[in-house]
Amino acid sequence: MHESPSSSRSDLGSRKIVHADMDAFYASVEQRDDPSLRGQPVVVAWKGKRSVVCAASYEARRYGVRSAMPAVTAERLCPEAIFVPPDFTRYKAASQSVREIFHRHTDAVEPLSLDEAYLDVTENKLGLPTATLVAKTIRQQIREELNLTASAGVAPNKFLAKIASDWKKPNGQFVIQPHEVQAFLLPLPVGRIPGVGKVTEAHMARVGIKTVGDIYAMDMPTLEEHFGRYGLRLYELARGIDHNPVVSNRVRKQISAEDTFPDDLPLEQCESHILRLAEKVWAASRDNARGAKTVGLKLKTKEFVSLTRSLTVSAPLCSREEFTTIALALCRRVDLGPQQLYRLVGVGLSNFQVETESNPPLFEETVTQDSEVASSDEFEEKMHSH
Repeated sequence: MHESPSSSRSDLGSRKIVHADMDAFYASVEQRDDPSLRGQPVVVAWKGKRSVVCAASYEARRYGVRSAMPAVTAERLCPEAIFVPPDFTRYKAASQSVREIFHRHTDAVEPLSLDEAYLDVTENKLGLPTATLVAKTIRQQIREELNLTASAGVAPNKFLAKIASDWKKPNGQFVIQPHEVQAFLLPLPVGRIPGVGKVTEAHMARVGIKTVGDIYAMDMPTLEEHFGRYGLRLYELARGIDHNPVVSNRVRKQISAEDTFPDDLPLEQCESHILRLAEKVWAASRDNARGAKTVGLKLKTKEFVSLTRSLTVSAPLCSREEFTTIALALCRRVDLGPQQLYRLVGVGLSNFQVETESNPPLFEETVTQDSEVASSDEFEEKMHSH
């Protein structure tokens, strides 16, 4: 698809955004570093009844193996799968190399995770004439220098670029021109909208929405009636409108880590895990420009009941010891009896603020029943641990 440099003159096309997404990143790093794994169904996961899949090669995906599914399910779907324990040190190193390539072209880079990022290439450092060429050059450099592949979407905004990057995976590129936006969007099933999960999709189906075109046909009051404040967002997205900028050096909203135990443990034996996880989270939080004011604790019972506890203090935490003390205190507030056993514990920091900001102290407790064996979205920014 050809892109004219003059496309940036229109209002919708005033920005040129690239969404770059590495292909089966963790599994691809493993296959790159171990030639015996190339062409094989590789599953990145600790093998065990409580492990979940971190990543799957495209050879494994043909059998239905997907990230976040239980490892035992992956093993049943693909008995020939080769299980490789994750090595996040190597994945982070590879991710850093990818980001260095991004920064050759623009400083406006917003990482979303180790394997994907938004880039604003409205202006690029090398003076390449089109965003399409910038994306193509980035993908070529990743392939030639790192022996990995990336897919890319090029569009006038982040929302469209995110959809486009998935269009020709793996190792592909797709461009949405400003004048093509409506023709591209309207036939799409609503599940293609980033952030629309199964629950929202089912809600939409109940009110007769199956495609983006169905959203487009509704007026804003009707959408707000059904979806509240999200109705305005849907109204804009159906028209290809997304004003969100690419934000470099974004402060993470939450940093957390969790452990699933090989065997269920009583509460007092969870404390050593809390200490180790708190040390890991505190070390990761030092990269943030702001201090955290909220400590969170998560426990999951052997019956798959999730309990969360959080405490917000008046000033940002200043030491790991303070963080650890609060996390342990939250744990000791749990009182389900000495006979209760737990299968998982997690700790986290959130509410990152500058020193002058303040909120009143808050203590919040919730108990929820899990509907699935594993939930991957309960912590926004998860540090993997074993």
